[in-house]
Amino acid sequence: MTFDSWRIKMSRNFLQVSLLSTSIAVSGAAVPEFSRDVRPLLSDKCFSCHGPDENDREADLRLDVPENTLQDRGGYHIVVPGDPDASELIARIMTRDPDLRMPPGGSGKNLTPDEIRMLRQWIAAGAPMTDHWAFVPPRRHAMPRLRNRSWGTNWIDRFILARLESEGLQPSPDADPVTLIRRLHFDLTGLPPSMDVVAAFSADPSAENLESLVDQLLASEACAERLAMYWLDLVRYADTVGYHGDQTHNVSPYRNWVIDAFASNMPFDRFTREQLAGDLVPDSDVDQKISSGYNRLLQTSHEGGVQPKEYLAIYAADRIRNLSAVWLGATVGCAQCHDHKYDPYTMRDFYSLVAFFADLDEDNHFYNGGNGLPTKRLPEIDVHSRREREQLHSLEDQLAQLHQRPHASADRQRIKQAIEQIRRSARPTMISVAKEPRIIRILPRGNWLDDSGEVVQPAIPAFLGSISPSSGDRATRLDLAGWLTDAENGHGLMTARVFANRFWYLLFRRGLARMLDDFGSQGDPPDYPELLDRLAIEFVESGWNVRHMLRLIVMSRTWRQSSSWTDDLRRVDPENQFVARQNSFRLPAEMIRDNALQVSGLLVNTIGGPSVRPYQPAGYYRHLNFPKRTYSHDTDDGQWRRGLYVHWQRQFLHPMLRAFDAPRREECTAQRPQSNTPLAALTLLNDPTFVEAARAFAVRILGETESDDVSARVEFAMREAVSRPPDVVEQAVLTKLLEYSRADNRQFPDQTRQVVRVGLRPAPDDIDIDELASWTVVARAIFNLDEMITRN
Repeated sequence: MTFDSWRIKMSRNFLQVSLLSTSIAVSGAAVPEFSRDVRPLLSDKCFSCHGPDENDREADLRLDVPENTLQDRGGYHIVVPGDPDASELIARIMTRDPDLRMPPGGSGKNLTPDEIRMLRQWIAAGAPMTDHWAFVPPRRHAMPRLRNRSWGTNWIDRFILARLESEGLQPSPDADPVTLIRRLHFDLTGLPPSMDVVAAFSADPSAENLESLVDQLLASEACAERLAMYWLDLVRYADTVGYHGDQTHNVSPYRNWVIDAFASNMPFDRFTREQLAGDLVPDSDVDQKISSGYNRLLQTSHEGGVQPKEYLAIYAADRIRNLSAVWLGATVGCAQCHDHKYDPYTMRDFYSLVAFFADLDEDNHFYNGGNGLPTKRLPEIDVHSRREREQLHSLEDQLAQLHQRPHASADRQRIKQAIEQIRRSARPTMISVAKEPRIIRILPRGNWLDDSGEVVQPAIPAFLGSISPSSGDRATRLDLAGWLTDAENGHGLMTARVFANRFWYLLFRRGLARMLDDFGSQGDPPDYPELLDRLAIEFVESGWNVRHMLRLIVMSRTWRQSSSWTDDLRRVDPENQFVARQNSFRLPAEMIRDNALQVSGLLVNTIGGPSVRPYQPAGYYRHLNFPKRTYSHDTDDGQWRRGLYVHWQRQFLHPMLRAFDAPRREECTAQRPQSNTPLAALTLLNDPTFVEAARAFAVRILGETESDDVSARVEFAMREAVSRPPDVVEQAVLTKLLEYSRADNRQFPDQTRQVVRVGLRPAPDDIDIDELASWTVVARAIFNLDEMITRN
């Protein structure tokens, strides 16, 4: 039905509509903000039929652009600014005629009275329309005025406090020093602070001391590992191919490169360029080649019967989904088969982005693969990590110096052996290699068999401008990377906004814009748009300095707030969108494991290297084929390395990681879900890693306390584990648990001793086995405390 035909029918219902509309008054009401209030509503309820996708657009009506919404349609308008009753939009959503009512009855979408009231208020106020907030470059907003000028340490606090004052709220008091120092360590390093650090900071919790600690932690390799953990989620890093047999592939040197990049505080624009196009940088070095392995992280297959053309189309779609989610905060992948339903991305935009990557040599494995472990994914090169290369150069220098000393043959031999050992440790890794670009066509309905589509050249989404090749007649991945971080003539400021939002998420577990990977119409507008813009500009003006941004946020008074609830906040702001307090949240899976290993004394802090294999249930891999395989856990110190290095099997992710919501990394994961299931509790109690960590912690409890006093040992255990002494109830409960455990040990001695003897590290000979078993039970209980797995 066209608009003209249904308008004739609508005239019969006009009186009824007018009567209904009078019940919704707009006088004196607050004016809805289009980008924050109106556009998300229209996107959710209307854009699927009246949005950017021209192929499925109904009645030639597009509600996402002012020109179409406000135009004269032969005597009537969809929206008449200032007059809701004359607006067809209101008439259609309020009619009782099921044939005319919008949204249609079968769509499953309905407008609530409050939503209708908001639309009327917006039209009555003149129906102001603005471009979608995410497609407008950030700008430097004026600092808000405040009534309370005594609260805050930097400009972030001004934006937060101004909003709180407008909502009639007060910021929460600062967290206590112990909570603050634990929060700081978990946020910046993913590891808990030592008891000595907690004691020192508690004695002097000054801003100067906090600032000094922040700088130390940001410069630590543990911070680089913590940031790498999040980045690997974004780029869907894994140790296996994902499809078919899910065989292992060679890519762990890329993870080492990411850690090194964060450890050196590599500017983010360079960080971007080297991953997307490190191989295209003139005279690219080994690190730039390793970093280009980003382009090879997607899932691949060489299953018998695989059609290379089909899978190249699958790979292309995977790559654009990841590129757009990571750097654009967008869902361009939705335009693979049709124009985007909600955002102005077209199929041409999608395939034009694909064309940037048409030069990648990535079809070699179709003809030169295999089911070996690891499988071949050429092109690959053998590499050493940066640390290995530095060690090698140092040894070679030492050897050269020793050649000048006649009586140093033993030392020369030792160094030669060390050099040879490092040289043999080179590992293969997948890299990007450019070749003649293949032809990229628009695939009608995404059908890889249909070659009728138009050939496209590399180009950015048309509504975002254009890009000129830096050389030749064809734009390259290097040009794309430059555009993504060009703040003057490209997308740089908007890319910076995507990542400023993610920095906030890492430090609050909630972004200023809630959807971290979708800044489009289906995402949520930011709670503090002016603050988010200002953070984006700060990121660019800092020289794309990641450490600077993290430091800025953690030095704010906003970050220091207590996470405690009040009745007012629970009622007024249950989701903490006003940021009137900090957030309390469960640690990510890897950090839960790292925390237990650190407290127990087992954690091995070796940086980089290949993936490690901790304990895992027997038979877990029994359904893996091509080839059949069994799992063998590490029997050396690799068992106790950080969770960042755990072997990431896409189809059969380690059960401990799954229990605590780690992703399989088949797609970009910008924000992990958080579930609360019995499996998580059972994992903490029974996973061999946690059992052995509890036993090692029991060894510490017995060996590092000077007396046999139970109360003193319980206090030591609690201070080491959660940075505070036990309260009266905890002291009593843990003491009683110890007594029960001792009784059980006497009744079931064989079972008890079996528990404490398992694992890679046997109990010391000078510790009584029965007593160790009893304290292991206490340690397991402490490891199951909420504080052990929660960042407050």
